[in-house]
Amino acid sequence: MIGPGQNLEDESFVGCELAQVNLAGANLTGADFSHANLQGAKLDGANLLGANLSHADLRANLVGANLRQADLSNADVRGAHLCGANFRGAKLVKASLAGAFLSGANLAGVNLQGIDLRGADLRGVNLNGANLKGGNLAGADLKGANLTDANLEEADLRGANLAGADLRGATLLCAELGMANLSGVDLEQVCVLGTCLE
Repeated sequence: MIGPGQNLEDESFVGCELAQVNLAGANLTGADFSHANLQGAKLDGANLLGANLSHADLRANLVGANLRQADLSNADVRGAHLCGANFRGAKLVKASLAGAFLSGANLAGVNLQGIDLRGADLRGVNLNGANLKGGNLAGADLKGANLTDANLEEADLRGANLAGADLRGATLLCAELGMANLSGVDLEQVCVLGTCLE
């Protein structure tokens, strides 16, 4: 029987049906949840350091979770609650986080190439040095986000709220910014060649 606060380090849950399971505060370091169904699971404050969550259904609660060096490639994280989660060194290539709640999360330096963040709540998120090349951030709320030195080349930011975001050193080559809210954004130190602002 698995439950909150347990030590399940390096355990294998490949392809398991774990919908609605409560693993809040559990030690899941190095655990393998690839292809598992964790929809509606409670993983708040869980330690998922280096865990394999690739191809998992992770539409769950992960508020304050440690996802450092975790593999979330191709994971379905749509609408998940990830406020304050730490993704430092995590892999999120081709993950779907559309509509996810990520305010205050740490995604600094993370490879988010091709990610789906449509309509996501990214207020105050740390995306310093993150690779968002080709990402879909249409309608996302990035108010006050740290996007310094981020790669937003070919990203779709149409209708996104970037009010007060820090874009110093960011690359926006060929990005789509139509209808984006750029109030309070200093574009002087931003590379915007080929970017569509209409």
